[in-house]
Amino acid sequence: MAGQIPRDFIDSLLSRIDIVELIDSRVPLKKRGTNYIACCPFHGEKTPSFNVSANGQYYHCFGCGVSGDALEFLVQYEHLDFVDAVEELSDRLGLEVPRIKSKDGFENKQKKTSLFDLMEKVSGYYVQQLKTQIDTPVKNYIQTRGLSEQIVKDYAIGYSPDGWDSILKLLQTQTNEQQTLLDTGLIIHSEEKNRLYDRFRDRLMFPIRDRRGRTIGFGGRILSEDKSQAKYLNSPETPLFHKGSELYGFYEMTQAVRKIERILVVEGYMDVVALAQYDLRYAVATLGTATTPNHLEKLFRAAPDVIFCFDGDRAGRDAAWKAMDNLLPLLKPGKQGKFMFIEDGEDPDSLIRQKGKAYFEQCIDEAQSLSDFFYQTLLKQVDIHSYDGRSKLIDLAKPYLNKIPPDSAFYLLMKNHLADLAEVGIADLSGILKEPLVMQQQVSAQRNQNAFTPKKQNTKAASPLWKAITYLLNYPELALISGNPDYFLNLDEDGTKIFVRLLDLFQFDPKINLARLLSIWDNPKEEKQLKKIMLEPLLLDDKTAIKNEYLDLLALFVQKKQQRRIEQLQRIDKQQGLTSREKKEFLQLCSRK
Repeated sequence: MAGQIPRDFIDSLLSRIDIVELIDSRVPLKKRGTNYIACCPFHGEKTPSFNVSANGQYYHCFGCGVSGDALEFLVQYEHLDFVDAVEELSDRLGLEVPRIKSKDGFENKQKKTSLFDLMEKVSGYYVQQLKTQIDTPVKNYIQTRGLSEQIVKDYAIGYSPDGWDSILKLLQTQTNEQQTLLDTGLIIHSEEKNRLYDRFRDRLMFPIRDRRGRTIGFGGRILSEDKSQAKYLNSPETPLFHKGSELYGFYEMTQAVRKIERILVVEGYMDVVALAQYDLRYAVATLGTATTPNHLEKLFRAAPDVIFCFDGDRAGRDAAWKAMDNLLPLLKPGKQGKFMFIEDGEDPDSLIRQKGKAYFEQCIDEAQSLSDFFYQTLLKQVDIHSYDGRSKLIDLAKPYLNKIPPDSAFYLLMKNHLADLAEVGIADLSGILKEPLVMQQQVSAQRNQNAFTPKKQNTKAASPLWKAITYLLNYPELALISGNPDYFLNLDEDGTKIFVRLLDLFQFDPKINLARLLSIWDNPKEEKQLKKIMLEPLLLDDKTAIKNEYLDLLALFVQKKQQRRIEQLQRIDKQQGLTSREKKEFLQLCSRK
């Protein structure tokens, strides 16, 4: 783990960077008044609604609502993580990123830079070696797989010669430099023979690049038929390369696809490259390991939809289940995972060659949803027609459903479906599955009345919704325990639109300062209301008490929504009668009152 970057350095970095120049180098801007405009790079539009403020050093799109500073732009546009974005801006200004004391001993940027330089030099050497091959097994292999010169170039594919010390000779290393080669995993020390030798020999080489395009590791495919050797060989864990965090082809994808709408996760290097050969440029591969939470976070930062492509055999479905298990806690509004299974004996490479891109993308479109994959897998393990089988289904589903964020709509739908399959009321599952936090809080003014000590009493009491808005403005982190903002869209009360938008903004960035919040607010009337609220003192000064009352307010909103739905169902019943599903919903809602 690298040392942390000091906050004051990040603030200094943002004060020195020109966001207009930064964005204009990627998205051409036009001056309009004191600001600059462009068509938003984050959603399709014909009329420019993407605004960049030179004075405020921020951007905001009035179409899709994205906003932020220079660092956030790099994170969203270049698909970098925060640390990489900081380093990118620092390099732009010629600054060295300072680090708070680290435990891994590699916080020294100069040493890490030398490792990157070494890896780049070796990658270039492998590329040159491939170019010298004529009518050789490696050249024949590339031709057999139908890889064009452009694809080979885009992925910097190379060849490691069949020698024990090619890299050592290339770098003409001295004894004090040999440790650097060992650190990168390019050479191995044999204790038995007390000698150094190249890790990769006579292999087709695939450089693994980070989000900034720097070579951090390699994968090598064997060319001979020697069964004693592994078909694929990866770099080991090094200061640069951590296979549980990296994805092959991720950098190349971001360079080829500006707006990434979905990502296909496959199992091998050649799958990624072969799909790219057919102009399917949004595929990536894990590096000989199961899909990890780090992988998933990286994928969902880049695209809303992630499709996992596995073999249809037992091993492939087991791998898919592990990926799904890691995915469940990370599911957020607007994010979804799907599963595509390839027929036995096929792989993405062979399938797209035989059937073509259109057929392959149709298979992606028809990929199985997470919910279908989840319940179909469990149903194969139980007799759903018996009490015992339905009971077992609940027991099997429980540990997985409890990993889903309980305040999400997806959790509610998954729980409803389980109730339908097990033929029990959804209320009956409440004692078995965890409930959303807002549902756990019962509205009870008497319970909290003695705990709250107001500073002063307003002559005109604020509505519950405006009170919740006030707490949000003072403690933006409350948005993180509020669930999906869209849930509150139809509260139909004064301030609903402001409340939902604040939740959305604060969930994206709980640390956004209020000055910047106001600077991106596009409704003058609402902005005036927010400014007034910010200047008013809170009635409570205890943070825990504020959090408790805020949760009570959320529970009140939930209760109001439920009551409104009950009244709606009662009107439907009088006019035309209820369906069986509506009757079931009505009884469930009434049981919660």
